[in-house]
Amino acid sequence: MSPTGKAVAPSCDTRYGKLNPATVSSFWVTTVALAIVLSSWLPVGAVDVSTSTPQIQGEHLRIEFDRTLHSRVVARFDGQETTMGPFVASEQASTADKNWTEFSLVSQKHDRVNDVVGAGDRLIVVGKSGPLTKDVTVTIYDEFPAMAFFDVSYTNTSTAKLAVKGWTNNAYTVNALRSSRVPAFWSYQSGSYEKRPDWIVPLHAKFRQENFLGMNASDYGGGTPIVDVWRRDVGVAVGHVEPRPRLISLPVSMPDSGHVNIAVNYRHARTLAPGESLTTFRTFVAVHQGDYFRTLAAYRRFMMKKPGFQTPATPDSAVGAIWCAWGYGRTMQPKQLVDTLPTVKRLGFAWVTLDDGWQNNVGDWALDPKKFPHGDADMKALVDRIHQEGFRAQLWWSPLSAVPNSELLRDHLDYELLNRDGSARKVSWWNSNYLCPADRRVVEYHKALVRKILVDWGFDGLKLDGQHMNGVPTCYNPAHHHERPEASVEALPDFFREIYETAQMVKPGSLVEFCPCGTAYSFFTMPHFNMSVASDPGSSFQVRSKAKTLKALMGDSIPYFGDHVELSDGGGDFASTIGVGGVVGTQFVLPALAVKPSKSDLTPSREKDFETWLRIYREKMLSQGQYLGQLYDIGFDVPETHVIRKEKTLYYAFYAKHWKGPIELRGLEDRTYDVVDYVHGTKLGTAPGRNAHLTVEFEKHLLLEVRPQ
Repeated sequence: MSPTGKAVAPSCDTRYGKLNPATVSSFWVTTVALAIVLSSWLPVGAVDVSTSTPQIQGEHLRIEFDRTLHSRVVARFDGQETTMGPFVASEQASTADKNWTEFSLVSQKHDRVNDVVGAGDRLIVVGKSGPLTKDVTVTIYDEFPAMAFFDVSYTNTSTAKLAVKGWTNNAYTVNALRSSRVPAFWSYQSGSYEKRPDWIVPLHAKFRQENFLGMNASDYGGGTPIVDVWRRDVGVAVGHVEPRPRLISLPVSMPDSGHVNIAVNYRHARTLAPGESLTTFRTFVAVHQGDYFRTLAAYRRFMMKKPGFQTPATPDSAVGAIWCAWGYGRTMQPKQLVDTLPTVKRLGFAWVTLDDGWQNNVGDWALDPKKFPHGDADMKALVDRIHQEGFRAQLWWSPLSAVPNSELLRDHLDYELLNRDGSARKVSWWNSNYLCPADRRVVEYHKALVRKILVDWGFDGLKLDGQHMNGVPTCYNPAHHHERPEASVEALPDFFREIYETAQMVKPGSLVEFCPCGTAYSFFTMPHFNMSVASDPGSSFQVRSKAKTLKALMGDSIPYFGDHVELSDGGGDFASTIGVGGVVGTQFVLPALAVKPSKSDLTPSREKDFETWLRIYREKMLSQGQYLGQLYDIGFDVPETHVIRKEKTLYYAFYAKHWKGPIELRGLEDRTYDVVDYVHGTKLGTAPGRNAHLTVEFEKHLLLEVRPQ
């Protein structure tokens, strides 16, 4: 080819001697004929690999491969293309002595696909390396133009067995912006750890988190199978879209200030016989602008196309403010709860939760005879009293655990989930043992408890609690006859589905709150409860960032409970729950009824604050609004901002230790708005719908109602 791209006949002068014109003519005839023959061998939609490197493109991203099947991601937004990093060995397999990272391109094929997800474009590339042939199918659906889905398989083409240790998909290096300040990246981290770290973190050099979605402590594990890293301009996420929990890792590392590495790893030994293939889980890479919210929301929409991932129904009563008796602790007496009800009613709470301490032990879940001497009759009388005062009643319960000396394990020791060595698996917080969710008898035992709580005792809802509920270990109990030890892991969502369905069957509209105690929530259990919760937040930032995450993964129809306000910064930060559209709650106690002073004491000044915030909550009911998580970046936009829409009115919540300067009101229409600080009832003037800015000063928070004139 000439520099202009036009074909040029070869010169008759060559280093092999002069060619006469007849020879040249014969050469071209033969070449053209050969090209026609070769092209007839290519499958429909195939591309001649000798002239083209593979790529597939959607509206917002392109995946490019080189001739060793290394790949890179290109983001495409606002008419610009951004190469996120270099070509790397994005899909690879590992054996005992080698990581198979380079596969010589053999073929590529493009076509259209139309399956249960919808229509889209598909690229199939095939490569060869030693005894392995790799097939990579990449699909970009029209409905998900910022996501590329990968189906990868490896075939042993040798005559000997091949022991495979595991595989990696969607391993990418993401470059920092050249002019970026610290931090260059923020990240959504989905692993569950005993220290209960933030889910949203700024990255720094030498950062690494494995995000193994199995067990990272005796009773801490599970999570949503996505990690996301983003710069100020664009971000990248990877994960899987399997219908069950899988024991993958999603490592995120920042080896230096200029790069971040992400991947989907699976370590599982398997031997491939000659001609046998290994197929990876279906994984994906996504790009986005702003923070991680768009990726999680798109993932939810994709997964909802699969059976069993539909959003559960939520009763109207779910948005009522919650008072929990946990402030009195496990030693609480029923009389303390009853004597607190008048104050609970005066402040405007709608739900009363009886927390840990009502039971004789974890496992048997019989009533404590010292607190309920007449057994079921006493519990039913307590629930009746709660109802008589105008409240709905919720009961705390921790399924899947039993203390070793319980009657349950005395009579049914084979219910236990066992480790590989045959020992019982510990749930550390309750000093109990795991029960196996894949055992049918365990499931039926828990369904019977649901019927007793909701029907016999009369409760209106369940508070399911415990970090051990988010993920379970593999089970090696021979009495359960599991085909694979992972059966327990994969059965966990079905276990909670049966609890939820039983609750709705015996008491339609019952509330099922799921509180996995600081773990990172498993997406696979989300279709099986109708209230999420901040789940023992360690700070007000966790209250807000968990709200953003759970609203992306579950949608606006599922209420988010900000948990007891005593767990927020200063023990009284209602603004963080209200501003993100959460349901407010507390564990306050009356000092005169408490055994000793605590941060839960309802002092006169705290009571005034409670009155103010409960009034604001009832007046605005932002928990029934639409959370606009795409408008602000929780990492790079300052001050931190969240927005709720109710009809034409937008409610902005700004958070900072101290802020003095401009704030931007995004998401408004082209019209004039009145701006009011609705906590203090102060009018801040008007704002134009486009490019609306205000100069303000505040401490901790500023909550604004922006209503069209």
